[in-house]
Amino acid sequence: MNMEIRLTKDITPVGSDYRTVSDVIALLTEDYQAQPSLDAIARRIGQDPTELQKTFTRWAGLSPKAFLQAVTIDHAKRLLKNENLPLLEASYELGLSSPGRLHDLFVTHEAMSPGEWKTGGVGLEIRYGFHDSLFGRALVMITDRGLCGLAFADDQAAEPASLKDMTDRWPGARYVEDVEATRPYAQRVFDPARWNPSEPLRVVLIGTDFQIRVWEQLLEIPLGRLCTYSHLADRIGSPKASRAVGAAVGRNPVSFVVPCHRAIGKSGALTGYHWGLTRKRAMLGWEAAKA
Repeated sequence: MNMEIRLTKDITPVGSDYRTVSDVIALLTEDYQAQPSLDAIARRIGQDPTELQKTFTRWAGLSPKAFLQAVTIDHAKRLLKNENLPLLEASYELGLSSPGRLHDLFVTHEAMSPGEWKTGGVGLEIRYGFHDSLFGRALVMITDRGLCGLAFADDQAAEPASLKDMTDRWPGARYVEDVEATRPYAQRVFDPARWNPSEPLRVVLIGTDFQIRVWEQLLEIPLGRLCTYSHLADRIGSPKASRAVGAAVGRNPVSFVVPCHRAIGKSGALTGYHWGLTRKRAMLGWEAAKA
């Protein structure tokens, strides 16, 4: 989103805000050409206009109208072919020396051995719990070495499917529901005030060698910036592997922390996201307000 945003206070919302925000983002994305008014948006989703304005602004740091303008400007630039991908990728390179990188602020990572991945996690105990988050219900998964999984569900009814999606990745592991153990991780991940380089969040990556190389490059994308799949392929030394890189991005098990939502198509389109394109837009919009 090509607009400058400045925050004067903490806008971190309660978890329940996300359902309202996601409904608004989905509506604006679909109907941006109609330029719907705040009253029209509120009627569509059954909310009071004043309360809707407050909720959305508290969450995003900008009003629904400003968000709509950002979506419209972004779309118009694509239509006019005014995307300057070399500059986009240059900004990514420049950002590598910036103190604003998400992983510099609070993440340190390690990779499990290929053998541990090939066995499907046999002998590994993974504790998990669902928590309210900035982007809906978050499934947090941890080992004794750190955070190994972060997924999302739209509501409690969708939690079983989200859990199955993640446990199928490591079918040999032993899973234990432990909300108390995972709560501190959820609190740290979604609260920028807790992003402390002196006490980094430990993340463990479980995947193939190729996937881990891609995920490590995702960690290099600065907060508030984007990168194309083709550029990620160049970064790992496999310039012809854009499709494989895209697949690896889609299999990232630690969403948001390992920022797969910052990867876009070569055309500038946001493309898909494993946990929903509306959630990807929400993440990018929230980060734009924080950057």
